[in-house]
Amino acid sequence: MARKHLSTGSPFEEALSYSRAVVQGDWCFMAGVTGYDYDRMVMPEDIAAQVTQSFETITKVLGEAGFKPQDIVRVTHYIADRSLVDAASPAIGNALKDIRPAATMVLAELMEPNMLYEVEVTAYKGG
Repeated sequence: MARKHLSTGSPFEEALSYSRAVVQGDWCFMAGVTGYDYDRMVMPEDIAAQVTQSFETITKVLGEAGFKPQDIVRVTHYIADRSLVDAASPAIGNALKDIRPAATMVLAELMEPNMLYEVEVTAYKGG
């Protein structure tokens, strides 16, 4: 089974030599996605908007890989500060309300000061 690599064109993917997602069989492993709007290369200022943009990117990449958001089975959320959790929660809940994957939330210092949220997902579309 051939391995498929997908990219969003992010400069981080090029500089750090990684794929946005790797598809192997019925699995899709997605690298951390931040709130960057890759079409305009801008980062929203608030965490709720970053969460929303992150899941828009995830949905787009999953579609390119032949998956749907409902195929997401695992999520790891990275939040820059504990004080941002309450502001992020409604947007996270909205993105995942009908999916309910296994999930972990980690407080972490992210790559850039304006990055408040990053998320990794794993999707499975097998029977």
